[in-house]
Amino acid sequence: MILKVTITRCKTNVFFTSYFWVNLPSNDFTNMTNYDILIIGSGPGGYVAAIRASQLGMKVGVVEKSELGGICLNWGCIPTKALLKSANVFQYLNHSEDYGIKTGKASIDFPAVIKRSRNVAGTMSKGVHFLFKKNKIDHIVGHGTLKKGGIVEVTDQSGKKTNYQGKSIILATGGRARELPNLKIDGKKIIGYREAMTLKSLPKSMVVVGSGAIGSEFAYFYQTLGTEVTLVEFLPRLVPMEDEEISKALEKSFKNLGINILTNSEVTKVNTKEKGCSVTIKTKSGDKKVDAEIVLSAVGITTNLENLGLETVGVKHDKGKVLVDDFGKTNVEGIYAIGDITRGLALAHVASAEGIVCVESILGKKPEPLNYNNIPACTYCSPEIASVGYTEEAARKNGYEIKVGRFPFSASGKAHAGGNSEGFVKVIFDAKYGEWLGAHFIGNNVTEMIAEVVVARKLEATGHEIIKSIHPHPTMSEAIMEATAAAYNEVIHL
Repeated sequence: MILKVTITRCKTNVFFTSYFWVNLPSNDFTNMTNYDILIIGSGPGGYVAAIRASQLGMKVGVVEKSELGGICLNWGCIPTKALLKSANVFQYLNHSEDYGIKTGKASIDFPAVIKRSRNVAGTMSKGVHFLFKKNKIDHIVGHGTLKKGGIVEVTDQSGKKTNYQGKSIILATGGRARELPNLKIDGKKIIGYREAMTLKSLPKSMVVVGSGAIGSEFAYFYQTLGTEVTLVEFLPRLVPMEDEEISKALEKSFKNLGINILTNSEVTKVNTKEKGCSVTIKTKSGDKKVDAEIVLSAVGITTNLENLGLETVGVKHDKGKVLVDDFGKTNVEGIYAIGDITRGLALAHVASAEGIVCVESILGKKPEPLNYNNIPACTYCSPEIASVGYTEEAARKNGYEIKVGRFPFSASGKAHAGGNSEGFVKVIFDAKYGEWLGAHFIGNNVTEMIAEVVVARKLEATGHEIIKSIHPHPTMSEAIMEATAAAYNEVIHL
């Protein structure tokens, strides 16, 4: 675009007019849409931040090149839980006679299981579309790249570039499946979590690499449906971020389910030239060969920082993480970052909370920074795992003198009535002041129970206050009160 500029000057009552031409970029800045807050990414961080900003009266635009709702709604949290529910129902049907009900032998319609999961994801994504419309948030389709001057250049699928300007810009681009150098995902024989949710048929055998939340959930899902699963973990125990007692309990449960578990082990080579996969696994006792139809890489995530223009505008980042303060602010004025691309646990609820804190901070609301030691973590295999705060080992390393209480679900009437008494509740308190340092659950529906601990820790409740808070009977949540009582030698039902 060429712009003609006219300047009129006055000198000793004589007026002079000068003309010159200026070359501008091809985009028309005079027609550029301006936003109070412009967000790149529509996952649990981005869309929640957008809605909160709109509630506070801001004009908001969200740049998203794929589905609204991001990985969580479309390829992560929600569709995996739909798959796991199908596995739960299948387990119930196979044990229906334990409840006095005869149904005959259950069978799996695997394509129908996958279809249900995708339908659930689709419904939730449509829900975000509705929320955008309700809150008058603009959905800008394309890939966003930072430019100087608060500008985001958006490239659509046809390659057309359009500029948008934001007084404040929030980066919420999330992450994707991490690839190991010797475990390249080809989408057919070596797959990531996306492919694991959309396989056309149930594989006869599978090697799952990594036993974090993603690996453990898929290992349970496929083993329950009939796949022969080998679960490989590089570290000494399953779900290595959890309390050691939780890891041991999950390993016992998975072995009873029939999963072949290899800890202290590493996949060094996968030969995909034959019909299936020949997997070489380095173990403490030497190399082991495992043949499998499919290899699932579940070794964590890597952040989406490529082609964002961070270097162009000077945003600092290190080891795949954008450097931010307690409110998401980067080193560049007007640019913020939240979610998986920043510090902290890569969890949907963390991203959402960070989004709200970030927006409220931008608008001068002075929100309280997040306490990253009070973030609940959940794994939805069966038995479920839920935890928050310090593990026993971490509490001791941090110099606390502690009281530890445990209550097994084998002593819970509600657990027995429900037909699943596997697992336990473990609580950790500071012996001096009664501060609730941590809690670690494994068992049926424990992901629904952990919020009590989060709220209690937020309100600085002591162990004695938990003991004196009446819990309804019969419930699974009674185990929290009983475990707390056990820590103080007051437990009744043990």
